[in-house]
Order: sequence, then C-alpha cells, then structure tokens
Amino acid sequence: MLRGPIARNMIVFALPLLASGVLQQSFNAVDVAVVGRWCSKQVLAAVGSNGMIISLIVNLFIGVSVGANVVIANYIGRGDMSGVRRAVRTAMSIALVSGLALLFIGWAAARPLLEFMDTPADVIDLSTEYLQIFFMGMPFMMIYNFGSAVLRSKGDTRRPFYALTAGGLVNVVLNLIFVLGLGMDVDGVAIATVTANGVNAALILYYLWRESDPYRWMPRRLQFDRGELSRELRIGVPAGVQGMLFSISNVFVQSAINRLGSDAVAGSSAAVNYEMYCYFLIVAVNQAVVAFMAQNYGAGNVARCRRIFLIGMLLGTASSCVANLGIAAFGDFFVGLFSREPEVLAFGVLRVDHVLAFQFIATSYEISGAAMRGLGYSVMPTVITVFGSCLLRIVLIHIMFAVGYDFTDLMNLYPLSWSVTGAMMLVAYFLISRRAYAHIS
Repeated sequence: MLRGPIARNMIVFALPLLASGVLQQSFNAVDVAVVGRWCSKQVLAAVGSNGMIISLIVNLFIGVSVGANVVIANYIGRGDMSGVRRAVRTAMSIALVSGLALLFIGWAAARPLLEFMDTPADVIDLSTEYLQIFFMGMPFMMIYNFGSAVLRSKGDTRRPFYALTAGGLVNVVLNLIFVLGLGMDVDGVAIATVTANGVNAALILYYLWRESDPYRWMPRRLQFDRGELSRELRIGVPAGVQGMLFSISNVFVQSAINRLGSDAVAGSSAAVNYEMYCYFLIVAVNQAVVAFMAQNYGAGNVARCRRIFLIGMLLGTASSCVANLGIAAFGDFFVGLFSREPEVLAFGVLRVDHVLAFQFIATSYEISGAAMRGLGYSVMPTVITVFGSCLLRIVLIHIMFAVGYDFTDLMNLYPLSWSVTGAMMLVAYFLISRRAYAHIS
C-alpha cells in the first residue's frame, strides 16, 4: 500500500474483495433463485423482501468494522505494532458481543419490522420465519466481517475470499438438498444460509489463530481496550450509522413497493440482486481507498493520498458503469433467471432500467466518503449521506403517498438521490482533504 504502482496494487487488493462481496450476496441470491424456480411467488417475495431489513440492522456493525480497518491500517503505516495488537483484540471482541446482541434483537423485532413495512398478508408469515432463522447466524456474520477487516488492514484480501468460497459452496448444496430433496421452502434456504455463515466464521477464526503477532487472535483474548474502542467507534459508528440510515431509506422504499402487491415485491426482489452484485464493484474500490488512504496518511505521504483518490474514482466509475449498462442491456434475460412469471418479470425489468442502469453515479459519494474516512474524518460523509440519500428519499416518498405513485416513480428516487449526495460529498472531500493535508505539511 505504501509503495509501487497505485492502480495495479489497488486492483490486486480490490479483486478478492469484489469476489468476496459477490459470494456474500450470492447467499441471498441463491436463496431467491432456488425458491423463485421451485417454490411459489409468495415464497420468493418472502425471501427477497427481507433484504432491506437485514441490511438495516447489520450495516451498523459492519460500519464499525470499517473503523477497525482504518485504525489498524493507520498503526501499520506508523509502524506501531503494539497499537495493532490492542486494536485487533478490541475489534474481535466487538464482533462477538455485537453478534450475540443482533441474534436476540433480530429474533424479537422480526415480525414488528415486517408489519411496519406493510408486508403483504400472504407473505408476512413466511417472511417472519425466514428472518428469525437468518438472525440466528448473526454471531457468525459479525466474526467474519470483523475478522476480514483485520486481515484487509494488512493487505490480505485473499483469505476472506477463500472463506466465503467455502461458505458459498455449502450454501448452494444445502439449498438444493433442503428445497429439492426435502421439500422445504423458506426454512430450508434460511438454515442453509446460517450454516454457510458458520463456515465463513470458522475459517476466519482459523486464519487469525495461525497469524503471527500482533495480528493473532484467540477467543480467550476477549478484551476491550478503552482507547482503541473509542478510536474504532469514532470512525466506525458514523460509517455504520450511514449504512443503517441508508438502509432505513430503502426500508421506506420497500414499504412503498409492498403496497403494490406481491408481484411488485417479487419482481423488485429479483432485480435488486443485480444492483447488489454491481454495487460490490464500487464497494471493493471503496474499501481499497479506505485502507490505502489510511496507511499512506499515517506515513505522511500526501502526494500518494491524492493519487489514491483520483485512481479510486476512475476505477469505481469505469467498472460499475460497464457492469450496470451491460446487465441493463439484457434485463429480460437476467431477471428471467429468477422468475418467468410475466407480472414479476415486468416489475423486475422496470427496476433494472430505472435503477441499475444509473447506479454508477453512486461512485461519486462512495469513493469521496471512503477517502475522508481513510483520513480519519468519518462524521461528514455520514451527515451528507443522511441528508442526500436518506431524508430526501423519505420526504419524497411521503409526498408520493399523499399524491399517488406507481412503481416507476419509486425507482426514479434512486438516481435522483445518488446525484444530490454525490455532488455534496465531492465538495466536502476537497474541503476536508485540504485541511487534513495541511496538518502534515
């Protein structure tokens, strides 16, 4: 991260992250595809409609793992191995505690959240069953994400990918066994996902047990260092709140979609999988920018930090644009992989045309926000995202509730909010980076 060609090194760093993100999303996508092909459209809607709630609750704690990534990478850049050791132990302790908390909170809140979102009556029982089983795997998911953050901070993105590959294979095999072999539906795909997450977590723990000091961690080293906890939360909580509030706005959109019936829910659920896949192109570059920026800022290399931002913006925009437009050009085919029912297919293609085709706009605020977090400024990206991608959507949705809306109106909210948020984030980055670099020079 501190030496050599930036673009090549960022691509090498980001590719395993991209593959890991695609595999992680495939857990839910495989669930949706299996029930979409071999179960009823109500089962498809039940599995797909839970994605926004899962993101809402999980993103808060995954954001905290970004704080661990930045803190550890910064220590590495400064050569402070004692700091690395304390930060690693604190990060993994957060993972265990938060995972257990999410298990119980998620189980209790599953049905109330679905009712709040106006989940259709013919879907809500199945949706509740899927969501409650899914939350049983929260400790596994948190261990995987925080453990991956530890490994990424030192430049290792390959082993998290290996862990997800193993988990993805387990998920696919168990989905087919439970649904086709045993005749299960939402319970089968949910149990398969929890088991796969358990495999991911076990492998990440194995990798950390075999690490050399100061990256090595074992469960008996449950330890919260007050100073490291404060540093990780100061950076991570705003990132998590941003992700959580971003998901809240999507929950309001999903609630509006739910009012249009199970066909709209099923079609949207099918199309959103491609949005998630393509978004991981941006997220992979985002995480590369965070890690590279944090290490180089810790080392005092301002010129390299500036180049990291520009190269990250170029890589994120170009890769996501190609993927977005490539899938949108064949929307009927890609949505049809999940369902061939005409009504479901029509809604899915509408979402592809109005959301996925313009998703590359989100690079503008994702990379700018990542650069600011790498510099240690985490609150401003959160504030901007809350306004541009959360409050704006929620206000517009309430206006739509009052005057009437259709599915296309809802989908157009996405590119509008991305554009507003991106413009604001770019301005904030240039102002904050000037201040941050002045401190070094």
